[in-house]
Amino acid sequence: MAKESMKAREVKRAKLVEKYAAKRAKLKAEGDFAGLAKLPRNSSPVRLHNRCKLTGRPRGYMRQFGISRICFREMASDGLIPGVKKASW
Repeated sequence: MAKESMKAREVKRAKLVEKYAAKRAKLKAEGDFAGLAKLPRNSSPVRLHNRCKLTGRPRGYMRQFGISRICFREMASDGLIPGVKKASW
């Protein structure tokens, strides 16, 4: 389970990325890299980190499902994910 502070930090970064997206696109189109450098660092979409929607785990993230590999495995073995059969794991 991820710390609440880490989850909150990710939410804050996501809001900043959304807030500055239009301004960032405009500056990139103009080629104004000095203006880009003046924007907050956390407003860059590169700084976002994928986290499991259930546990907040940052590693082993599966984009297609939005959860970590561990949650995926538990849900698949419980039959909560349709079309997934348990193999030899």
